[in-house]
Amino acid sequence: MALRFVDTYNYQTKLVVPEVDWCIYGHPQNFNYFVTTPLVPAVEGGRVTKQSNKKSHTRRRYVGDPSPMTVAGHIFDYLYDPGRKVGSAIPGWSFILDDGTEKRQFTTTGDVQNLVLYLQDNLKMTCKLYTQGASTVIQKPADAS
Repeated sequence: MALRFVDTYNYQTKLVVPEVDWCIYGHPQNFNYFVTTPLVPAVEGGRVTKQSNKKSHTRRRYVGDPSPMTVAGHIFDYLYDPGRKVGSAIPGWSFILDDGTEKRQFTTTGDVQNLVLYLQDNLKMTCKLYTQGASTVIQKPADAS
């Protein structure tokens, strides 16, 4: 069975912040709208199809099946992608960036102080940052155009 790769970015895409040990989860295009230096997904092209062995086991056809069937051992394919998260919970905490025209929500594993410092150096325009606490207006850097 062949796996089909669909190259769409979803909310769970892990974006790498250069030279820091935390990351941001969100649509790359949405986050890159706000910053001067575009962030890239954690593992660009790192998806790999791997194979594993499944041992022989029994399986019930329905609840209370008096004679379960035996499934022979077989090899199966699975997708390994270190840049994606697993499950429905996104790590970290949510924040919102709003420039008056666009308003987008993201998640980060860093703390508020690190996020504010990063945004002060990299914003294209003045934005309002909404976190769990009060909102903060962050001015664009003086040397940004």
